[in-house]
Amino acid sequence: MTAPSTILAIDQGTTSSRAMLFDRDGRPAGQAQKELPQHFPQSGWVEHDPEDIWRDTLAVAHGALADGGAAVEEVAAIGITNQRETTLVWDRASGEAIHKAIVWQDRRTAPLCDRLKQEGNEPLAQARAGLLLDPYFSASKIAWLLDNVPGARDRAERGELAFGTVDCFLLWRLTGGAVHATDATNAARTLLYDIRRQDWDDDLLALFGVPRAMLPEVLDNDAEFGATPAELFGRPLPITGMAGDQQAATVGQACFEPGMMKSTYGTGCFALINTGKDAVTSKNRLLTTIAYRIGGKTTYALEGSIFVAGAAVQWLRDGLKIIGSAPETQALAEAADPAQAVYMVPAFTGLGAPYWDAHARGAIFGLTRATGPAEIARAALEAVCFQTRDLLEAMAADGARMPRTLRVDGGMVANDWVLQCLADTLDCAVERPVVNETTALGAASLAGLKSGFYGGLEDIAAAWKAAGRFEPALAAAERERRYAGWLDAVARVRSGA
Repeated sequence: MTAPSTILAIDQGTTSSRAMLFDRDGRPAGQAQKELPQHFPQSGWVEHDPEDIWRDTLAVAHGALADGGAAVEEVAAIGITNQRETTLVWDRASGEAIHKAIVWQDRRTAPLCDRLKQEGNEPLAQARAGLLLDPYFSASKIAWLLDNVPGARDRAERGELAFGTVDCFLLWRLTGGAVHATDATNAARTLLYDIRRQDWDDDLLALFGVPRAMLPEVLDNDAEFGATPAELFGRPLPITGMAGDQQAATVGQACFEPGMMKSTYGTGCFALINTGKDAVTSKNRLLTTIAYRIGGKTTYALEGSIFVAGAAVQWLRDGLKIIGSAPETQALAEAADPAQAVYMVPAFTGLGAPYWDAHARGAIFGLTRATGPAEIARAALEAVCFQTRDLLEAMAADGARMPRTLRVDGGMVANDWVLQCLADTLDCAVERPVVNETTALGAASLAGLKSGFYGGLEDIAAAWKAAGRFEPALAAAERERRYAGWLDAVARVRSGA
């Protein structure tokens, strides 16, 4: 029999589903990807079809095996990582979802969150869950489904319905409905989980009207999550690792020491700084979250979440139609007139950290007759860098030391112009790893820890290598002038302005 030599990582994201095979050295050995259709039924609403997610996940898993020329006997285990906060509710008997998945970007529950804030509930949410009362998180989405799908609340009270984030839904389907479980990092993003006690919180459940009977079991990131039935892949495959995408990227970037920081640039931008065993309460509207829970030991992080990063480039392509593909933005940015002070605030679905303004909407400032596609493309890319500085400024105000080096990953980091702009804007070095798909790599690493594929975190850290390093080269006065212009633009789109 062929000895297991690879881990299969499933990376189900906001705009695509991907699967990758990794060998023992953490090198990609096969991959497949499918773009995920987006549904926008109303302004500010974002949905996915759960059946698209499931079909695509199976297709890319088989595609990765085929691309790598790997027999199923070569796969030691499966790791899962996922777009976080996206919310599904399904029938326990049939496995069918009662509604489309409500995506993390969706803002339909802003009125509910506003009301709960006005009633003075945010300190409870921050103390227990480490989060703010915002539509971003799963709790208000569950409440909306229970209140707007006919009969859903009664069925939930009777224990007929199951809630899960995407990882949980995929685990249910991959195990043939045998396992209803999630991991600690995904549970920590629901606004229903006490991150210090490591349990679902009855007060938060009552606040949102969510029956405990709907909730999954919460396991470590490296755990025996179950196994696939033989008919899915030809033999049962154990599922031994699971983490939300940003936490998986933290593992993939080997940010295992307090003070180490990574930032992922995909649809949104998510920066996490490791705070070790301390769950630091932010005074600057950052999130306190679980970085990972391995072997029963919890490591915490401060996180800043930006809703729109790569999504702004998608908008240039699909909305404005000024580019045909994302890579074109690098040449446009390089050709743009730097004397034009054009700022884009991409608040298409509100502003995330540190503003948390669900009602803000996007705008472009500084337009003149000389402004063209190049300047607009440059402004879209610069917005990502300015938003990252917003997060680092908030982390520093919370007592975190500004990192000397930022490890970055995600689709946008293939763009050298963006990484140089990032280094200039932050005044710190930026490193891009050899394996850019760190989210999938993190899921594979977690699965490999439990399956014995890897010996420990030190093995993962030793395998990490930088493929490029960008040093800041912008004069301090110019850096501050540009950032001041950004802050002025943000102030103009705030809902209270």
